[in-house]
Amino acid sequence: MGESTRSQARYFLRVGASVCALALAATGAPASADPVENFLEVHRTAVERADCGPGSAPETGLQGQVPGPDRDSGRSAQGYSCNLSLIGQHQGPGAGIVSATYDHCSYTGSNIPIPEAAGSPGTGVQVIDASDPANPKHVRSLQEPPMLAGTWESLDVHEGRGLLAGTGVGILVGAGGFSIYDISEDCTNPRLLNHRDGTQLSMPLPITTHEGAFSPDGRTYWAAGTVGGQLSAIDVSDPANPRVVWTGITGISNHGFGITADGNRMYISTLAGITVLDISAVQRRDPFPVVPHVGRLFWSDGQLTQHTIPVTVDGAPVLFTVDEGGSGGVKIIDSRDDQNLRLINTIKLEVNLPENLGLWAQDNSGNGAFGYDAHYCTVDRKIDPTALACGWIQSGIRVFDVRDLHNIREIAYFNPPAQLGKAGQLVNSTHATLGAIVGLPLIGSIAVARAIADGDIELHDIESPRARLLGIDMSADWCMSPPAFHGDQLWVTCMDNGFMALQFENGAYPLS
Repeated sequence: MGESTRSQARYFLRVGASVCALALAATGAPASADPVENFLEVHRTAVERADCGPGSAPETGLQGQVPGPDRDSGRSAQGYSCNLSLIGQHQGPGAGIVSATYDHCSYTGSNIPIPEAAGSPGTGVQVIDASDPANPKHVRSLQEPPMLAGTWESLDVHEGRGLLAGTGVGILVGAGGFSIYDISEDCTNPRLLNHRDGTQLSMPLPITTHEGAFSPDGRTYWAAGTVGGQLSAIDVSDPANPRVVWTGITGISNHGFGITADGNRMYISTLAGITVLDISAVQRRDPFPVVPHVGRLFWSDGQLTQHTIPVTVDGAPVLFTVDEGGSGGVKIIDSRDDQNLRLINTIKLEVNLPENLGLWAQDNSGNGAFGYDAHYCTVDRKIDPTALACGWIQSGIRVFDVRDLHNIREIAYFNPPAQLGKAGQLVNSTHATLGAIVGLPLIGSIAVARAIADGDIELHDIESPRARLLGIDMSADWCMSPPAFHGDQLWVTCMDNGFMALQFENGAYPLS
C-alpha cells in the first residue's frame, strides 16, 4: 500500500480518535495527551497454544483460524478439536445468540420471528433435555410472545431460585415483553409465572431491551436497552408480579454487564470499555433509588464491549471483560479500586494479532460482521476460578487455564463442523438467516483500518475470490453463547450446530 493511502487511513483514524476523545471528555473520563496514540495502542501477544493430545483434530492454520483454503475445500465441515470431543448434539433449527442451562436442561435462545415457521416445533425458545448427554432431546418450545420475538442476549437462568427469564428483542432492540418461568421442579417443563387472567400472554413492561440477566440474589432482572444507554431494573421478588423499580440512562450506549456477589456494583459495557455503577440503592429497594457512576475504564484495543464477569482471586476482586469486536479479546482487570481500574492482562488468539488481521479479513470477507472475536465467556467458579471458557464466534469454543492471571494458556478448543448448504434449513440460526444482513464489509472495521494504517497488513491482503457479501457464507459456525461447565463436560450452543455436549479429554480439565 502506498504512503498516500496509508496517510488517508491515519487521517480517518485521527478524526475517529478525536471524536472518541471528545466523547470521553464529556463523560469525565481522563483523555490521553495524544488521543491518536492512545487510540492505536494494541495488545500484541497471544496466549500459549493448547497441547493437543490423542484424538484431537487440530487447527490447520493460526490459533483460532479457519483458513480460506479449508473453507473452499470443505475441510471446515469436519471441524477442529483439541482435548474436547463431541458426546451428543441436538441441532434442530439452529440457535439464536445466547442460550442458558439449568440442571439437565438447556434452553436454546430464539432468533427474530420467522413467519413461515410460526407454530413449528422449533419456533421460540427450545427446551432440550440433556439428562442423557449422548442423546439430548427437544421436548417442547416456549412460545409466549417474548420467546417468539427473539431473545437475543436476554435469556438467563438463576440457579438458586430456579428461574428462567427473557425478553422479546425483535431484530435488535425490543420494548416491553418479559417472560419469567419456574424451572425448579421440572426443568423440562418451564411454568410461566407472569400471566394475566389465565392467559399465556407475558406481561409488558416499560423497558427497552437487547440484553438482560439476574442479579446474584435473583430478586432483580436487569434489562439493558443498548440504544440510548437505557437500563432498567425489574423487581422479580414475586415473579408472578414483576415491576420496574428503576430505569435510567448509563451513557451513549450500553451492552451486557456483570454484578458483584453482594448486588451493589454493576460493570456495564460501553462502546469500548466499562462503566462502574453503584446499584446498591436498587438492591436495597430504596423508595427513590439513585444509581451514580463510580468509575470507568476505556480502551482502544477492541470495540463493542460485551459483558463482564466479576470474580475473586486470592481474596481480591478481579474482572474478566469481553470485547465483541475489534479483536480485543478478553481483558483481565484489577477492580480493588473501582475509581482506578487497572488492566492486568489480555487474552487473545494468534488470529487476533494486528499482523494477522489481513488473514482475519480475508477468511471472513463473506461471513458478516462477526469473525474471530470473543463474545460470551464463563468461569468454572466465581472464587479462585481455574478455567475460563468462551464462545469465540468463528474460532469456536476456547478454554483457558486462568490460575495464573499473568501467564494464561489455552488448554482446549472445539470449533464445530461448518454446516455447508444449510442456510435455508436452520431458520432459528441468527447466522444462517441474518448473516448477510447483520454483516458489514470488514474493510470498514476499525481493527482492520488500524492495521492498514500501521502497515501491519496491505490492502491486497483482504482481496478474496471467496467474498460473498450478498449471500450467507456457511463456511464456519458462529459460537456466541456462554459455555456451561458440567463436571468434566462442557455444554455449549452454537448457532448452526445447536446444542452440543462436549467431553474434556487427555486430562485437560479439571485443573488442580
